[in-house]
Amino acid sequence: MHRRTLFTLAGAAPLALPRLEAIQSRPSGRLKIAAVEFWRLEGRREIVAGVTGQHQVQPLHVYDEYRPKPFHEGTPAKRTVDARALYLKIKTDAGLEGVYGPIDTEAAIVVDQQLRRFLIGKDPLAVEALWDQMHRSNRHSRRGIFMMAISAVDNALWDLRGRYFEAPVYRLLGGPTRRDVEAYASCLGYSVEPEPARARAIEIKKQGYRHQKWFCAYGPGDGAAGLMKNVELVRVLREAVGPETELMIDAFNGWNLDYAIAWAKQVEQYRPRWIEEAFVSEKIDSFAALRKATSVPVATGEHLYGRWEVNEFLRAGAISVVQADPEWCGGVSELVKICAVASIYDAQVIPHGHAMHTPLHVVAAQSPMTCPLVEFLVTKMTDNYYYFEKNQPTPVAGRIALPDRPGFGIEFDPARVEKQTQAK
Repeated sequence: MHRRTLFTLAGAAPLALPRLEAIQSRPSGRLKIAAVEFWRLEGRREIVAGVTGQHQVQPLHVYDEYRPKPFHEGTPAKRTVDARALYLKIKTDAGLEGVYGPIDTEAAIVVDQQLRRFLIGKDPLAVEALWDQMHRSNRHSRRGIFMMAISAVDNALWDLRGRYFEAPVYRLLGGPTRRDVEAYASCLGYSVEPEPARARAIEIKKQGYRHQKWFCAYGPGDGAAGLMKNVELVRVLREAVGPETELMIDAFNGWNLDYAIAWAKQVEQYRPRWIEEAFVSEKIDSFAALRKATSVPVATGEHLYGRWEVNEFLRAGAISVVQADPEWCGGVSELVKICAVASIYDAQVIPHGHAMHTPLHVVAAQSPMTCPLVEFLVTKMTDNYYYFEKNQPTPVAGRIALPDRPGFGIEFDPARVEKQTQAK
């Protein structure tokens, strides 16, 4: 099947929006996977433009032609834009279903072309066996897009399992370990100019968040002036929020070792909670050297694809915070194993927040010593990423209440879904 034709709209029956209050009685006998489907939801939503266009430093920015101009926050302006999302549905022969999303298109292509036929007829409750078999089924399964595809299937199967047992996923994982989960405010998109950053940091603190993460906009390509702007950002934030708020800084793979050490030495006095992804994930030695060179804790992991890579980083003493993402690292099943590995090294797992459902449920089932927080990307998650869902995981005073709905509790809002079509 050619990639360009994978998700053309088909004339299929509309997606039945999950109604969790009307769960059918538990099927008896052995279940079999009968269908693996993708559904596209479409609608319109309102956004606020002009204030969330701040870029973060990236590896490509060492080239002048790819380095963005400095962002200057403008006047907020509301406008309406198209909203789209792709969801995975796994159906059984008994009518029970698992739903998960939104799913990245590149992962959906692999599920459709590589995993769908393999899954048909399998026992959907045999989560461990299916994960292991999917992982063994392809030479490229250990990393990248194929692992993202395994993650999507695994997460949908956990939702199905929760609906079968009529329990939230965190209960199936052995939780809860707390009544709610604390979230940190991840400030991607907000201006890093001193005065706008100062004002927004104060505002976020007033909302009840005890932790904030900010994203550096400058790297080696910006020279010494850019380095000083990255240092100044930390100083301004610390003055704004005081000593009791934790500050995390993200460099998104955009630095090198000398640059990172120079920055760290100058910001140690402001006590950052961590410096995240200073280098690309291949540079394990640079992470280890940075950790030895500074008192600032070192974090990475959103681009690590399983317990084996995480173990390599921890064994090398390269990081103290693991940020594995259950959308990418192998799903709920693999993130639980990564937590077990991290606990051996007394490291913390604070999952990357590409999505919220899976990190929330895994963290809620782990010891708070191992998993104290989840990431809440403020501009992405606030009535945006889960736009079509009724029960969006949203912090109140910096904490997210644990849901009691089966599985991940995904239920669509018919008032927002203007069009729903099966993708073929």
